[in-house]
Amino acid sequence: MPISLVWLSSSELRFPSQLAQYLGNEAPSRIASIGNLDLLKSKPIALICSVKCPGNIILQTYDLAKKLRETGVPVIGGFHSPMEQECLRILLRGSQPVILCPARGLKSLRIPSEHKTALEKGRLLYLSPFSAKLRRATVDTAQFRNRFVAALAEHILAPYASPQSKTFELCRELKSWGKPLYMLSNDGNAALIDLGAQLIDDRFILSRRGAEKGRF
Repeated sequence: MPISLVWLSSSELRFPSQLAQYLGNEAPSRIASIGNLDLLKSKPIALICSVKCPGNIILQTYDLAKKLRETGVPVIGGFHSPMEQECLRILLRGSQPVILCPARGLKSLRIPSEHKTALEKGRLLYLSPFSAKLRRATVDTAQFRNRFVAALAEHILAPYASPQSKTFELCRELKSWGKPLYMLSNDGNAALIDLGAQLIDDRFILSRRGAEKGRF
């Protein structure tokens, strides 16, 4: 599959309608893409997490990424923090769809060689709601990117969200959207439990594999 930048307008049938549904007036009128746009149909799980996590949560998250890879569950995320980048490396060793959303425009974006293989195989999609002129991520673009990712996702997985963090506030907003929110079992996630988050387990992961089979 050729690796080239393609713009998708909100007037096109392939444009994801859930962006307007969840982002309202903030929804982009077009999005930039590199890769297989059919992956937009895969109904992925969004991976979002606080930058600083307890050590045991980091190990649990890596194990969870391996389970998602082994069961072929589609995943979408910014994959910016060191932990998220490691999860991306784990996921790309599998065969399931992965959607990567940088907090910047895609023009002049340097694509790692290991990503090019996944792009060519049609299992990786770069997606961005930002202008081609935006070449650097900022705190504001990262926050909007996370909302963009969540709007596109079927379910939200927040392995850990530190209380009073931006990630926790995002989780609060996503619950108000009615998005199913999942987390890992950890004493530090008591606030997420109070918010109504559910513990992710093998049964849920296996159910997502069955739900996505043959969808893209």
